[in-house]
Amino acid sequence: MSTIEDIMRTAPVIPVLVVEDVRQARPLAEALVAGGLRVLEVTLRTPAALDVIREMKQVEGAIVGAGTVTNPAELEAALEAGSEFIVSPGLTETLGKAAVASGVPFLPGIASAGDIMRGMDLGLNRFKFFPAMAAGGAPALKALAAPFGQVRFCPTGGISEETAPEWLALDPVLCVGGSWIVPKGPPDYIAIAEAARRASRLG
Repeated sequence: MSTIEDIMRTAPVIPVLVVEDVRQARPLAEALVAGGLRVLEVTLRTPAALDVIREMKQVEGAIVGAGTVTNPAELEAALEAGSEFIVSPGLTETLGKAAVASGVPFLPGIASAGDIMRGMDLGLNRFKFFPAMAAGGAPALKALAAPFGQVRFCPTGGISEETAPEWLALDPVLCVGGSWIVPKGPPDYIAIAEAARRASRLG
């Protein structure tokens, strides 16, 4: 099994996906993979999300995980759907212990030094900095990361194609999470593949 670091280093951007219609799952994954973004985070924000994960896993080359996992029950459901990694918006001891015990690559959200230290107590040192812009942007992450030399991050939340390079230039940043690649509304798969292509060349 890949480690969370392997997954974070696959491409400079992890698309953060909110998919309402399971029929869009395969063509969406195909467009993203064709554009060079193989790691796909499907957020558990819609009733279709678990079925979307199952469908996207059928696409060759796709590495599909679940995002917005907030408790052990959602973790279990995401793993049963075949999630290859798990992303959470925050970190609780209950969820952290369950994720570590499962062995799945796990990227918990943090926004403070206390969050990082709680994660390190569980043996974790790869985190999602969330919500990246609302939590103070790149200057905040630089200051937050300074005491934790071994920790690396995937900033997510409010990042755009224009601002992603600033984040990717930071030493503690391995990748960023981006929702800009798949905008809301009916999907334009050609435009999505092109946005993925541009994103895959960032950093």
